Amino acid sequence: MCLGIAHLIHRNLAGGAQFLPLAIFFAEVGILTALGGASAGQRIARIKVVDAITGGRVPAGRAFLRTLLICIVFPAVFTKKGRGYHDWFTNSVVVGA
Repeated sequence: MCLGIAHLIHRNLAGGAQFLPLAIFFAEVGILTALGGASAGQRIARIKVVDAITGGRVPAGRAFLRTLLICIVFPAVFTKKGRGYHDWFTNSVVVGA
């Protein structure tokens, strides 16, 4: 979805625009996770991100930090308990909606 949106904004993703899809991903996932607990793709998959202790909404700052870690760290790295490091560092967990 982010790549399609990036192509609508800037037809040629060469040069300085190759990071545009990542920037759109960061904005989309960060904003939607902070506001509603799930990105567009997570909503389709019927999963959401919640606070690991309270089970409630993840605060905006932690939602954006989680998204930043997904963008800059290898997101498929998991801890021994099956949680991604981006979730472990932000004290969040992905659950079924």
